[in-house]
This record gives sequence, C-alpha cells and structure tokens, in this order.
Amino acid sequence: MTAARDLTRHDGSPLRVLVVDDEVNIAELIAMALRFEGWEITVAHSGSAAVGAAKEIAPDAIVLDWMLPDFDGLEVLRRVRSSQPSVPVCFLTAKDAVEDRVAGLTAGGDDYVIKPFSLEELVARLRGLMRRAGATRVEEHSVIRVGDLTMDEDSREVHRAGEEVTLTATEFELLRFLMRNPRRVLSKAQILDRVWSYDFGGQANVVELYISYLRKKIDAGRSPMIHTMRGAGYVLKAAE
Repeated sequence: MTAARDLTRHDGSPLRVLVVDDEVNIAELIAMALRFEGWEITVAHSGSAAVGAAKEIAPDAIVLDWMLPDFDGLEVLRRVRSSQPSVPVCFLTAKDAVEDRVAGLTAGGDDYVIKPFSLEELVARLRGLMRRAGATRVEEHSVIRVGDLTMDEDSREVHRAGEEVTLTATEFELLRFLMRNPRRVLSKAQILDRVWSYDFGGQANVVELYISYLRKKIDAGRSPMIHTMRGAGYVLKAAE
C-alpha cells in the first residue's frame, strides 16, 4: 500500500504525535484519525505515562487532555517543556470556561480544542501547528494499492483486477479509509467518525449499509476483500 502524506520530519520520516487522554475509546479514535494522515502515533492514558513517552519518542506534537488520573495536563506540559521547549501542544478538554482556556495558553499550550469535537478539526489544528513548527512538505503519492485493488486519490478512479469500479462519493471515502488501514480491524464508531465526521457517535446501521454497497461493487464474483469481524468491526485485506 502507498498512502498519501504531505508533512514529514526533515529526514523524511513520519511525524510523531503523542496522544494523551485517560478515556481509552477517545484516545484510540484520535489515534486512528491521525494514523490516517501517515503519522506515527503513541498513546498515553496518564500524566506520568505521557511524560515518559515524550522523553522516549521526542514527539513533533502532543494532543493533551486537561484532566488526567494522576496529575493534570498543565503539569504534563510543564514537565515536557523542561526538556522539549518547542514541541507544539494542543489541549483537549471538556473545560470551556474562558479562564481555563487562558490558563492553558498562558502555560505554553499552542491551541485548545473543546470536547465534543470533530476529528477533522483536530487534524486540521495539528497540521497547522506542525507546519508552523517546521514540518517538511513532500510530494503526495496518489495511488493506494491493496492486493489487486487500486485507488487513485487524485483522479478518484478505482480498479479491481484491472476492471474499473464506479463508486459514489461516500463509498469512495469509506473504501479509502479501509485501504489506508489494510488488515486493521476498524470499528463502526471509527468508520462513522472518519467517513461521516460524526462527533464520537452516530447511527451504526449506515456503516452496515455502505459496507454492503461496497461489497457488491468490490467483491461481487471475486474472492472477498472486505470481512466482518463479529463484535469488532470490518477489515479489508488482499484476497487469498
């Protein structure tokens, strides 16, 4: 598979993002969305784990929850900035009072996103922070390949075993998400949030419906690539 990405470290390696949130489901949804950008993601669920991870990986940006089980995000920020003074930090919190926002930014945070939020917004904020911090732009590769399935993201053309597959806009986005994450089980919640941009929720039956549409176009008469993992979600992998 070749995935598109337009921001990297100066040496060409993927950008590293540390996601810190004690709510495991939210942290994993964020991580999934950021991996979709081609970035390397490390997740921490406590302040102490976040400080340790920051020392280990030297992240290019941090998504930092305000409320953590051991000490708060402000303390994480203080400890991380003692050794990495320039790493961009985006606070993630349910606190929406003006004084809280001011406190976070005054302490050295670079941006502030309030729960509930759109993952698209969070990704856009991070991209902006890392561009300003000096991330390098690279030429995008527009073609994704998984087995005999190919997708050109620029022309929006899809082929299976050389035969063109015509998709609607939503079907295309769903297939793109699956192809960007081959052999990775994607839950209905993750698919909803990425493809339909719902704020951590939505109607799961729309996912089932569109998966059935894709199967009719991608798998009909061929070895299946889209598989249901009962109780977990869906996975796309090359046909055996």
